[in-house]
Amino acid sequence: MISASKTTKFALTTPLYYVNDLPHIGSAYTTIAADILARFARLQGKSVMLVTGTDEHGQKIQRTAESKERSPQAYCDEIAAGFVALWEKLDIQYDSFIRTTSVKHEAIVTSFVQRLWDQGDIYKSRQQGWYCVACEEFKEERELLDGHRCPIHTNKPAEWRDEENYFFRLSRYQLQLEELYQQNPDFIQPESRRNEVLSFVSQGLQDFSISRVNVQWGFPVPIDPKQTIYVWVDALIGYITALLNPEDEPNLENALSQWWPINLHLIGKDILRFHAVYWPAMLMSAGLSIPHKLFVHGFLTKDGQKMGKSLGNTLDPIALVERYGADAVRYYFFKEIEFGKDGDFNETRFINVLNADLANDLGNLLNRTLNMVKKYCNGNIPDCSSDDISSDHPLKAIGSALEKKVKQNYEALAFNQACDAILSLVRAGNKFIDEQAPWTLYKQGHQQQVEQVLYTVLESIRLAAYLLSPIIPNVSSKIYQQLGFAINFNEKTQIATLTPFKSHSQWGLLSVEQKLGTPKPVFQRLELLQTI
Repeated sequence: MISASKTTKFALTTPLYYVNDLPHIGSAYTTIAADILARFARLQGKSVMLVTGTDEHGQKIQRTAESKERSPQAYCDEIAAGFVALWEKLDIQYDSFIRTTSVKHEAIVTSFVQRLWDQGDIYKSRQQGWYCVACEEFKEERELLDGHRCPIHTNKPAEWRDEENYFFRLSRYQLQLEELYQQNPDFIQPESRRNEVLSFVSQGLQDFSISRVNVQWGFPVPIDPKQTIYVWVDALIGYITALLNPEDEPNLENALSQWWPINLHLIGKDILRFHAVYWPAMLMSAGLSIPHKLFVHGFLTKDGQKMGKSLGNTLDPIALVERYGADAVRYYFFKEIEFGKDGDFNETRFINVLNADLANDLGNLLNRTLNMVKKYCNGNIPDCSSDDISSDHPLKAIGSALEKKVKQNYEALAFNQACDAILSLVRAGNKFIDEQAPWTLYKQGHQQQVEQVLYTVLESIRLAAYLLSPIIPNVSSKIYQQLGFAINFNEKTQIATLTPFKSHSQWGLLSVEQKLGTPKPVFQRLELLQTI
C-alpha cells in the first residue's frame, strides 16, 4: 500500500530491465502499473518522479553481444531503444530513464562502493559454487533442480565457478534487516512475499560476492581494476543515479538531494531477494535511508501456460498494442488480474472484457446520452447542479462515495477493485437511464425530469472517466473532450492528461457552461482476427 501521508512528492521505480532481449509482456506489466500509480499521484497534485531504465552490464550481455557479432555497447543501444519505443506506445509518462552504461552512473557506483569499503563491509575471499549466467547469480545447492539446472531458467544448467572475488558482509546486517521487517511490516507487499523473505533471512544470511573476474563488460572495482563490479550491485545503485538532474555533477549528494528515499519499488517476484535483502543491507552500510515500500507482483501466463520461446507461445507487447491500442492492453491487465498474484492472458477473454466494459457499458452509455442531450436539450448540458439532485439519488449516492473508495484501491495497488468500483457507477447509469426512459418523459412534456436524468448520467460518466484516467488515459481524455473540458496536451510526448483539480474526483462537477462535443465512439469494438 502506498503511504497515505500528505507528502507532495512521490517517487517510484520499475526494475531496471536487463537488456538480454527486447522487452516482453512482463516488463510492460510492471511499467504500466508504475505509470498508473504515477498518473494517480499527479491527479492528486503531487510532484512525481517515475524511474525506469535498463540494466546493461554483465557476462550474459557480453556473451549475447558476441553471439550476434556486435559490440556490447552497440547491442545495448539497440535493446534500450526497444524499451523506450514500447514505453512510448504504451503511453508511459516516465520522468527518468536510466541506462547503467552511462558515464554518470559509473561515478555514482564508484562513490557508493567506496562507502561500503570505508565501512569495512567489503573483503576479498574465494567463491565456489554454481552460477546461473541468465540470472547473473550464484545459486545455493538446495535451490537447483536435477542436473544443476536453475529453477527459473530450467533449460540452462548452472556453471561451476571457483574464483577469488570481493564480498559484501551481508551477514553483518542480519539483525538490522530482521528489525526492519519487524518494525515495518508493510515494507514488503503482498504478505506472501514478506513471508518468503522472512523465511529466507531466518535461515541465516551469507556474505555475497560483489565482483567478478574474467568479465570485461562492467565497471571496474575502485580498489582493484582487474575485477568488475557485480552487475546486480551496479543495477541497484542505478535507482540513485536516476535521480540526478541532468545538469548536476554526478555525486551521491546531488543524486540523493531531492527524491531519496524512494517511496515505492515495483518488481517481479523473481528478483525479490535482491531488492528485499541485498539492497537494504547495502544502503544500511552506505548510511542511507531505506525505500519506504517494495511491492512484488506475480508472473503472467498465456492461455493457462507459462510463456516461453521454446513453447512458441510468447506474447509480443508491441504487436498487442499495435493491434488493439494502449488503453485496451492497460485496462485488461489491471482490471482482470489482481496485482500481486499470477495472472493469465487469453485473447478471447481480452476482447470480450474490452467490448463489454469499454465499448458497451462506458462507450455506448456516453454516446447515447450525448445524442439524447442533443435531441432533447438542444445539445447543451442541462441547467442542473449537484444541489438539484437529492443525496439519495441512486447515481449520486454511488458517485459521492466513489472517490474515497477508489483512492483507497489505488493506494493499495488494488487496480482491479478500482475498476470494479468505477464500472459499478457506469452500469448503474445504464440501468438508471433504461428505467427512467427520458425519451418517454420528453414525449410526456416532463422537460425538467429529462434534464435531471441526462445530467446525472453525464456526470456519472465524467466521474468514471476521471477516476479511470490513470488506467485508460486516452479513452478518458476523449470522454472529457466530448463533455466540453479542455485537455492538457504535451506536444513533445503527444500524451493528453486531465487537469488535477481536486473537485474533479467528486460527483457533481458538470455545469451548463460546458460546451459538449460531437458524439462519437471513444472505444471501438474489438474483433478477434487471429491470435497473437
